[in-house]
Amino acid sequence: MISFNRIRSAILSAEHARDHLLGVPLTDARKKSIRQSEIFAPLLEDIRVESARARQEPIPALLFSKFHLFVKQGTRAEYQKAYYERRGRLLALTLEAWLFPEEAALETLEDLIWTICEEHSWALPAHLPWSYEKLVESRVPMAQMVDLFAAETAHALAETLYLLEDRLNPWVVHRVKEELERRVFGPVFSSAYTFRWEWRTSNWASVCAGAVGMAALLMVDDRERLAGMIGRLSGAMACFLEGFGADGCCLEGISYWDYGFGYYVYFAEMLRAYTGGELDLLQGEKITAIARFPAAVALTTPQSVNFSDCVEQPFLSTGLHSRLYDRIRAPLPVITRAARFHENATYRFPQMVRNLLWTDPTHFHRPNTIGTYVFSDAGWVVDKRMLGGTMLAFAAKGGHNNEPHNHNDLGHFLLHAGGETLLVDLGQGAYTRDYFGEKRYEHVHTSSEGHSVPVINGCVQGTGEAYQGIVKETEIREQTLVVKLDLTEAYPEAAGLSSFCRTFQWASDLASEEAELKLTDAFVFRASNNQLAETFISLTEPLIEKGCVIWEGQQGKVEMYYEADLLAAKHEVLRNDANPVRTRIIHRVRLHADQVPDRAEFLFRFRCTAKPS
Repeated sequence: MISFNRIRSAILSAEHARDHLLGVPLTDARKKSIRQSEIFAPLLEDIRVESARARQEPIPALLFSKFHLFVKQGTRAEYQKAYYERRGRLLALTLEAWLFPEEAALETLEDLIWTICEEHSWALPAHLPWSYEKLVESRVPMAQMVDLFAAETAHALAETLYLLEDRLNPWVVHRVKEELERRVFGPVFSSAYTFRWEWRTSNWASVCAGAVGMAALLMVDDRERLAGMIGRLSGAMACFLEGFGADGCCLEGISYWDYGFGYYVYFAEMLRAYTGGELDLLQGEKITAIARFPAAVALTTPQSVNFSDCVEQPFLSTGLHSRLYDRIRAPLPVITRAARFHENATYRFPQMVRNLLWTDPTHFHRPNTIGTYVFSDAGWVVDKRMLGGTMLAFAAKGGHNNEPHNHNDLGHFLLHAGGETLLVDLGQGAYTRDYFGEKRYEHVHTSSEGHSVPVINGCVQGTGEAYQGIVKETEIREQTLVVKLDLTEAYPEAAGLSSFCRTFQWASDLASEEAELKLTDAFVFRASNNQLAETFISLTEPLIEKGCVIWEGQQGKVEMYYEADLLAAKHEVLRNDANPVRTRIIHRVRLHADQVPDRAEFLFRFRCTAKPS
């Protein structure tokens, strides 16, 4: 990262144009082009509808009874619904007032800003002490706890003041500046105490540092003080980058790439604009590798490879990808349209504003990247082929079972046929206290029982960095990919393993427009008479025949052939773990074998095809 001496020098000598701090000039012509753009018409209509609702309905209350539910029963959604709605209204009212200044009345927005300034804490209950005893022991008062959302709130308010300049009542502006000092700038910069995010290697580091840093760049006039602030935050950004290997793989998944790396880029571009290009954090081979990640894991739009706590169909930020392409020629995932207002339920300010300012529609509808992508540091492999005009894809992962937003999923794999993922990763479960506590791996989303990996002698995979899946070989030929994983250390001692090797052989046939995966599991046990349950996870109901399991979707089809004389098939239907956003039916196929000898090998052959259009 950049030295403090250079940071200080660049900030003190900067002759920045204040209207360029969001990466483009904020001219009337720019606003007019946004208002007249066809790609933004649905979004602008959403903004108007949400703003009208905000003027008609009272500000939702943040009640203690809802706040306390996280401590009382471990649920988050009840309080967060009202919290996020306030942030959504702030975003809508601000954007309406900025884009349509001649029409906007500011009283509703000013009342909302005042109310947000009166909140007891800008942090979410899940990020505050989890008991009254821990609250009393905490070195940081709740009102000064800077978590992801306190930092985001600080930036949202600062950017609201920046966009609307002198149009807001000076009392409201003064109140915001007071609260930024009391709640964020003071706790972060005027204390020797460090928040955990300052040294984490996950999205927390970049989101908190990026949001607080942008708020400081927008609001702090004292340049010596600002230099010290940016210098301290640069350490957190360095920690964030340490969470990536040289391969650029985001272990937290593509959703958290968009979140964490997004805030890194938003901050980097504001700092670059402030210093007239003197400080540029979008340089270096690792940054380029990280920026390439979304295109590598993008499947048929809007699907992506979604290992870890990641949704299968993330809506990626169009402004972010346009900027990365324009700045460092990062490959683009397929972009087909601009985001709608409610597609991000937390209403992140920089994401929506930069979508409006940075999105380049000439980048829409570019072809998907195909080929083989090997993330050697992370232990991920992704292979994508276009056959018959549709995508057939395979992805598998090794690594270890203590990764950020970890799932116990070593040796797990996905199959994407005809533009549809049929053997899936369940992705993100419902975020509750238990989901991030001691009971995390009792959830189907995170346990190895919710992934396409075996249960061995009644044992699921273990939790912790000691439990590893080591990629022993990756061989790429013209139409064939071979990946060998050593999964011996993925299971506890009680599994009785001397060795367990899983081999994937993925091949495509241009003539037949089909792809085939041969999966071989080779076991060496310490004793005879072992039990095995090979597991395969889908959201598509399977058809089970003797020696064959068929998953047939709307667009694609996967047929799995197995050794019926060795394995007995069973279909289990599960519901996801009470996700309040969407309830899904999970289909788990288990192929059981009893009395497995001390050496055994099982072959599974998957035929992947696209259905005729």
